[in-house]
Amino acid sequence: MELFHGANVDWLGKKWYFLAFSMIFSVAGIISMGWHWAHPVAGLHSPVPLGVDFRGGTEVQVQFAQPPDINAIRKATDAAGIHDASIVNYDVPANHEVLISLPEQTNESTLDVGRQRIEDALHAHYDNPFTVRNVQVVGPTVGRQLERQAGLATLYSMLGMLVYLWFRFQLIYGVAAVVACFHDTLITVGAFALTDREISLTVIAAILTLVGYSMNDTIVVFDRIRENLRISRREPLPVLVNRSINQTLSRTVLTSGLTFLTVLSLYVFGGEVLKGFSFALVVGILIGTYSSIAVAAPMLVSWQEWRAKKGKVATLPAAKRSRV
Repeated sequence: MELFHGANVDWLGKKWYFLAFSMIFSVAGIISMGWHWAHPVAGLHSPVPLGVDFRGGTEVQVQFAQPPDINAIRKATDAAGIHDASIVNYDVPANHEVLISLPEQTNESTLDVGRQRIEDALHAHYDNPFTVRNVQVVGPTVGRQLERQAGLATLYSMLGMLVYLWFRFQLIYGVAAVVACFHDTLITVGAFALTDREISLTVIAAILTLVGYSMNDTIVVFDRIRENLRISRREPLPVLVNRSINQTLSRTVLTSGLTFLTVLSLYVFGGEVLKGFSFALVVGILIGTYSSIAVAAPMLVSWQEWRAKKGKVATLPAAKRSRV
């Protein structure tokens, strides 16, 4: 199925618009991350809001018999000596659920005490029958280990992709693809900082997913460029790259469009538990599809033009002829 038969869009002619778009969102995300770093929560410096998985602490999911009053719950916890607790509505309003989070604890032996303190505060100072639906307790030491491992997992995945593309295509292909993936990750994480959303382990899983998704989309474009180099070796590279992107445009729109609709449905109807995961995928799918066209492919042309100015041979490897 081909949606854009004979498409002839000059993608490289719009590279400065793409650069401006990427710069605006990247810089906005970096500024937001800098602001979060300068304003630590519970003494914890972080460029983005961290979930209990990383910062450590106690999260208690409580369901009330009647619609909960957040202000009254906050007064109840304050009266019980629980200060700086985060109290937010959870899931759909009809469920009458609230998520109460305590700040990071310095003593891991006291973490489980947090749940009991919250229950005692609600029993003593808030007249609304409730049931504890779920409790998540993570020590600060474990949280720091998870934060470090999540960063290393993202870094190793990009390095692995670089090595793979180096051997399959050429080093410049791998560099361009990794730069595009870094661009996608930066904008996605920046979106969490801008919207003040917490990053949890499920969000890290979504980021690793979008790294693979973006890389796959980029490889499709690169493979078409390599195939066209074999057929039209003397054609100017900018013309060839434009044609390659246009030839894969239908495939890109179909696969990315359907995936986007799926994760958008997950974001809208998936409930509060999946909000972070689905939000990362919604942003990541959009930016990942964009970067394979507007970031990775133009880098190949810029590299060739730079090599040509230096008087060096600037050739990209073409696909080998298939054997019958």
